[in-house]
Amino acid sequence: MLKVAILGYPNVGKSSLVNRLSGSREAVVHERSGVTRDRNEVACEWNGRGFLLIDTGGVDMADEDPLAGSIRDQARAALADAEVAVLVVDARAGLRAGDEDLADLLRRDSTPLIIAANKCDGVGDLPLAAEFHRLGLGEPMPVSAAQGLGTGDLLDRIVELLPEQDPPEEEQAIRLAVIGRPNVGKSSLVNKMLGEQRVIVADLAGTTRDAIDTPLEVDGRRLIVVDTAGMRRQAKVADSVEYYTTLRSRRAAERADVALVICDATDGVTSQDLRIAELAMKAGCATIVVLNKWDIYDGDDDTLAHERAVVAEKLRLRPKVLTVSAKSGRNVARLLSEAIALGDRMAGRIPTPELNRFLAEAVQARQPPIGMKRGASGHRLKLIYMTQVDRRPPRFAIQVNSRARVTRDYTYFLENRLRARFGMDGVPLIVDFVERGGRRSRGQGGRGEQAALPS
Repeated sequence: MLKVAILGYPNVGKSSLVNRLSGSREAVVHERSGVTRDRNEVACEWNGRGFLLIDTGGVDMADEDPLAGSIRDQARAALADAEVAVLVVDARAGLRAGDEDLADLLRRDSTPLIIAANKCDGVGDLPLAAEFHRLGLGEPMPVSAAQGLGTGDLLDRIVELLPEQDPPEEEQAIRLAVIGRPNVGKSSLVNKMLGEQRVIVADLAGTTRDAIDTPLEVDGRRLIVVDTAGMRRQAKVADSVEYYTTLRSRRAAERADVALVICDATDGVTSQDLRIAELAMKAGCATIVVLNKWDIYDGDDDTLAHERAVVAEKLRLRPKVLTVSAKSGRNVARLLSEAIALGDRMAGRIPTPELNRFLAEAVQARQPPIGMKRGASGHRLKLIYMTQVDRRPPRFAIQVNSRARVTRDYTYFLENRLRARFGMDGVPLIVDFVERGGRRSRGQGGRGEQAALPS
């Protein structure tokens, strides 16, 4: 898809403008300077043309801090990847040395450029844009990210400068969310997967703030890898920036097909790691627990077996526990293969004859219970028929002679057998029990005739 780079000095309102143009709240916005660091791609559509806005961190050429240098590198990469660039300036602050430094950089680039003079919040502020003629980069466009003034004209200009492009072929990509506590190596692992320094990595916890979507192709399969901010316990979230970055991490898990819960091998699987995995599972997301920094920890098979036992005991979905090293790249290819396989199981459909063979074998291995509730005493539960009724996550319907005879214990038995038989460890399953002759609709039934027990 065509891309538009949004560039500018710190705190000129780039992320606010991206949210206004896209009609979303994908970019983290705060009055504090320097909140955005990585380049974040946000989908936008105008007059039937779709494109991506690349939000970037504030570029200060004079700042010698290493993190500022990484932000500059990300902005240059965004410019190299874009068909159109938008230089955002602060009309109220006027022309600053930082704006001139950026203009000098853009002047030497061949990418078509638009100057957006932001913070022109009323008609009386429109003349403020005239000062930016001095940059020699064309007519400045007065806009207001806060009020929406001039944003339609800006979008018209962007679409006018974008080259014509054939609509891409639709292909279902697997969304892969990389989630976990702060400073466990999520961004380093994402960079290793992508084979480039796509997101900023620093020893400082909380470097990543946006949820960064990046396309990746592995053996002909399309993935969308989403790097997220670290999630701490709610009681430890100190300020509003961390609150909103954590919220975006949660939303990334809700939109994903597969979540990689990254843990620090030196700490093992902690209680917070288990909470994050539960969050992904409740969002209907397939899950893999990943022990990063395994080369530093130098763990052995007994240690790995212990961690797997902890996960199997605490998490009902029984996700796989894999070891990787973001630093050396060890097992990263295997991790991606496992994630693709899990995404396929989320989207796959099991043929009805196979499900009914499974049902017959499960009944033979363990007889269904005899109902003890009112109206069911002395009669055994009968499992008549099984089929899959939905995907993402997989949902199954089992026809029974009496819903009142179904027990939670037997439901768990069937669920675990289903996981083992069809390789669905880590995949959220929903099993509906439908009484023969009763009405059934997806997820809800009439007069208590159906019950769903989600994972």
